[in-house]
Amino acid sequence: MLVVEGLTCRFGTKAAVDNASFSIQPGSFVGVIGRSGAGKSTLLRMINRLAEPSEGRILFEGVDVTALRGKDLRQWRARSAMIFQQFNLVGRLDVLTNVLMGRLAEIPSWRSLTQLWPEEDRALALSALDQFDMAGVAAQRADQLSGGQQQRVAIARALVQEPDIILADEPIASLDPRNTRIVMDALLRINKHFGITVVCNLHSLDLARSYCDRLIGMAAGRVVFDGAPETLTDHIARELYDLEANDVMGTAPAQVPDGAVVPELGTAAAA
Repeated sequence: MLVVEGLTCRFGTKAAVDNASFSIQPGSFVGVIGRSGAGKSTLLRMINRLAEPSEGRILFEGVDVTALRGKDLRQWRARSAMIFQQFNLVGRLDVLTNVLMGRLAEIPSWRSLTQLWPEEDRALALSALDQFDMAGVAAQRADQLSGGQQQRVAIARALVQEPDIILADEPIASLDPRNTRIVMDALLRINKHFGITVVCNLHSLDLARSYCDRLIGMAAGRVVFDGAPETLTDHIARELYDLEANDVMGTAPAQVPDGAVVPELGTAAAA
């Protein structure tokens, strides 16, 4: 279980995240929602320790993540794989090598520098690409791919880290509607097929309600909502998003009455 206790991150006098507390059960698909600047990205970066907390603790399976240093910290970052909005691929390298970068925590540095990757790691990377129909472009340069393809490569890279948690920071922000669904289905497949916990920052309430089994709403750095998607009413959503509400609420139902049909989880739900 991932436990966040009183987590705070300050930049000068401003608290980007203010006293956030919650716990996440293994195998959950959690959406972190809120308007721009609510603290969503800083929260995920603190969990991965890319940003340092000013106060509070992060615990995973009883281990104090906020106290980790050196090799232990590198191992934690492998176990809590990050997926970024801008993909963070090395454009001049081929797709397979980009995915193999996810194995850096497990191999000596000389192997990565000389690109003498173990055969079992190459097989693992190709298998991950195949999961998302990307094995056919393994030899292509990453910068020759579309945005949706690059994000699927980034997800494959996260998968070969063999993580316990995937932290996805606005992974579909720069994608068109078709690629948005493809990427969200890929994350859902990882969650359902492999049982990996996914914590995903999302701006669209329609997507959050459709894909996530729990929502954490943030406003001004604080957690102001934590519950099942069907309990997020339009009234709460409008308070959460304020002036951005009309742009993000979409057409998904705010409450699911008894006997009503829940929105489909995407094509990967049946995979």
